[in-house]
Amino acid sequence: MSSVLENSQEADDGAVSPDSAQADVSPEPGRINQDSAVLSPPAAPERVWVVGDGEQAAALATRGYLTDETVIVATGDLRALPSQTRETILHASEVKTSPNLGEDAEWQLEVVRRGEELPGGGLLMFDAGFDRRLVAMYGHPSTSGLGVLGEQGPDEGVERLRSIAAGYDADGSAILPAFEIIATVASASAGADGDYSTGTKLDQIKPWVEAAAANDMYVVLDLQPGRTDFLSQAKIYEEFLRLPHVGLALDPEWRLKPHEVHLQQIGTVDAAEINQVVDWLAGIVREDALPQKLLIVHQFRYSMITNRQQIKTPPELAVLVHMDGQGSMQAKYSTWNALTSMADAEQFHWGWKNFYDEDFPNATPQQVLALTPSPVFVSFQ
Repeated sequence: MSSVLENSQEADDGAVSPDSAQADVSPEPGRINQDSAVLSPPAAPERVWVVGDGEQAAALATRGYLTDETVIVATGDLRALPSQTRETILHASEVKTSPNLGEDAEWQLEVVRRGEELPGGGLLMFDAGFDRRLVAMYGHPSTSGLGVLGEQGPDEGVERLRSIAAGYDADGSAILPAFEIIATVASASAGADGDYSTGTKLDQIKPWVEAAAANDMYVVLDLQPGRTDFLSQAKIYEEFLRLPHVGLALDPEWRLKPHEVHLQQIGTVDAAEINQVVDWLAGIVREDALPQKLLIVHQFRYSMITNRQQIKTPPELAVLVHMDGQGSMQAKYSTWNALTSMADAEQFHWGWKNFYDEDFPNATPQQVLALTPSPVFVSFQ
């Protein structure tokens, strides 16, 4: 028996889900039953057709139905298909697509077929049908002087995040706990390479990455590159960035020009350099058929990012601007409003940072959730 999956609505909108459909529901040959969005697909269909519109589904139906065949009508990103529909695609022996699905359909289908999801589920970091908010501890594994993350080990950090994240789900969002790890640290001295940046060894970061994977958490690796460029440093941690639960953060505050030094100047980066990282990281997502990956760019001054409107936001990545200013709530609100009111603001997701020692007072979850746009990433230093 063949069946048709109409993905313009979710299963709980009155549709019959693939798991609950009655086996004796079968349309007449050559017709699509319009009374149900899902018509009893088999648990593991022999062949799945993914088509771009109902006309193509109808054309397939006119051939007569084949045994163990399912037709899926998909509009938009295939990674956003309902979980049950993705399961149908994942377990099918063969999947065929129509040419009008769009140029991204081929690699998105590979992501669905691989079946490796983000922590907490799904293939898109911030899907319109699934509200998710990351709450993170920021810092370096070897010291408490750079943030709360270094005040304990990975296992204790997992437990502490539960209390830190309390209240940030008050708007109904699902909380995804995260470690934001400073992978390269801005240095007061030039070092042997003259970069004013010190890399963290992979074996220092690995326990945190493994603890996150074991506890359904996310990891963000943060770069403070000094006088070198972001892409050169990102490639050092490629091993981790090829994992589905590891994303990347770029901190322009610590991106120096020649002859500049940290704490005497606030760094800056142009969109062109950020886009080098965007292209490289998006390429990894495609090559390895990974779920959408988070890319964060920190900002608390206009000058930290030049030509921000030119930053690419490809579908492989969820690109987020993280407002990481510190101080009084009035000052932080002012910075937030200034950065989020720029003409390009709608092309990015947004994040907020809390500083335990430098903010006065610390923002409450209610105050953070009341911001517009709503922050989908909240970190604590």
